[in-house]
Amino acid sequence: MDFDVIPGDIATQAVLLGCAFVLAAIIGIEREVRHKSAGARTHILVGLGSALFTLVSVYGFAGMVDDETVRDPGRIAAQIATGIGFLGAGVIFVRQNVVSGLTTAASIWVSASVGMACGAGMPLIGALAVVFYLLTVTVVNALVEKLRRPELAEHFTVEYEDGKGVLRDILEQTSRQGYESSLNHTRRVPNGGRHLIEAELRFTPRQSGVERGVFEILHDIEGVHSVEVNEQVND
Repeated sequence: MDFDVIPGDIATQAVLLGCAFVLAAIIGIEREVRHKSAGARTHILVGLGSALFTLVSVYGFAGMVDDETVRDPGRIAAQIATGIGFLGAGVIFVRQNVVSGLTTAASIWVSASVGMACGAGMPLIGALAVVFYLLTVTVVNALVEKLRRPELAEHFTVEYEDGKGVLRDILEQTSRQGYESSLNHTRRVPNGGRHLIEAELRFTPRQSGVERGVFEILHDIEGVHSVEVNEQVND
């Protein structure tokens, strides 16, 4: 069995590992800028780990087997693709039938594939994948926002007085005006001696052409202190 502390192809391996670091960092920084749960550190570690596993698969056992032994570098790669799904699943949340974190989970999957590509000696393909990723989360997302139909759900953050049945009034009046409502999240807001509740609500028109907008309806309800429209972007 041949064993070299410093193999002759160490420079190639170092360059490939460095490519995985840079490309995974680009994806992670984009997620960090958008304040997502998995940021630069997570994506860099995923990319580096995937690249290193792939490098070990390709180069690590070359001197430990003889010519008659069948080597399968793709075996570790297949295990990476399977195992990374558990990490991605950890950033997906479902709350009140609203799913968040899918794009971040997908970005972790892409970081793993980019790291594997670099480890396999295909850094240019990995870089092209990062370019396509950036196009997807910028240009494609902007195009989808322009094509989004107006009858889709609207999201609001509403602050109202606690203990006065304001939430019940919100749900009743929006329903009367033709909207289906869903409560996503509530929390108490400190405001001096007042007891305020902050609620995240989603409203979906039952049909197109409703007479009054949700923003106007909410402002007219007694006990509502503030209404803020939430911009829903791909997460």
